[in-house]
Amino acid sequence: MIVGGGQAGLATARALIDRGVSCVVLEHHPRVGDTWRQRYDSLRLFTPARYDGLPGLRFPGPPGAYPGKDEVADYLEAYAARFDLPVRTGVLVTRVARDPEGCFDVATDVGSYRCGAVVVATGTYGSSPHVPAAAGRLDPSIQQLHSSEYRRPSQLLDGPVLVVGASHSGCDIAYELAATRTTTLVGPDRGQVPVRWGSRPLLLAWPLAMATGRHILTRATPAGRLLVPHIRQRGGPMLRVRRADLAERGVVRNTARVVGTREGRPLVDDGTLIDARTIVWATGFEQHFGWIDLPVLDRRGWPREWRGVADDVDGLYFCGLAFQYSLASGDLAGVAADARYLARRIGARATACARCR
Repeated sequence: MIVGGGQAGLATARALIDRGVSCVVLEHHPRVGDTWRQRYDSLRLFTPARYDGLPGLRFPGPPGAYPGKDEVADYLEAYAARFDLPVRTGVLVTRVARDPEGCFDVATDVGSYRCGAVVVATGTYGSSPHVPAAAGRLDPSIQQLHSSEYRRPSQLLDGPVLVVGASHSGCDIAYELAATRTTTLVGPDRGQVPVRWGSRPLLLAWPLAMATGRHILTRATPAGRLLVPHIRQRGGPMLRVRRADLAERGVVRNTARVVGTREGRPLVDDGTLIDARTIVWATGFEQHFGWIDLPVLDRRGWPREWRGVADDVDGLYFCGLAFQYSLASGDLAGVAADARYLARRIGARATACARCR
């Protein structure tokens, strides 16, 4: 049983079927790819199309283009159809537990399934928006939305905007909003890539960049292990939008943190009070695995696993986690390698997904 029908779930399903292991993919959205369709309109991948295809089907369009979020959604839907993957949409998994015979019992809103193995493929960083407690103490007249709810500038009230969180999504959103309104971006600087995204020099360097992300920056190397907590807990660096772009667009940059409120306005730890009609919380997501009724989580709420294989529960796997094995694990460009590894491990078990029904 595979929980989640995004790129990780589909890649795992294809890898299992290639090894002769039957499986079922449960996706809670009405259509494959809906997770991507629900993101902000201007979102584009950070990797060119030549690296964004899953096994067996190249990503359509010019190889050097950076696909938009709807193109990704349509590609995933086409991928599932092309290989006739056993995806059941509109099914919400509510609990995963062991039954008395040692098999897994997967409860959903439309019934239960019994299987020999479960792959959890529900998101890179989690799907539950994280919003600081200070949000509940702000003046009610301030419009607030998480980055997962942001689609386009027309959603926002007229007037100044505060974007909280300076990882790549926060920088993208702040840059877009600053074209039409006064925008402040608050949050520690997470660094930036050394060359401009989409430039010819970077395109020429992509083979080296991908090799580094897949084989050098891994949990098996010292450099990779240093990055794991940084990427998982703090988010990635600025990618497409850089410091110079923000400055040129007129974004007011403050590298302090929002620590509370005063007089109903956001207060940052350098003592600055910020006036804003709208606040966009680009503060990431949280992993919520409370529906897995098994001892698998560490104190930070992440699964205890190695390369997606649960440490403490035989037959439970994860795919698509941030830095599951390499820096590329959470991306279209790297998820296939993790899926193939899991398929080999699952295929070697006598009670693998062939028992799903």
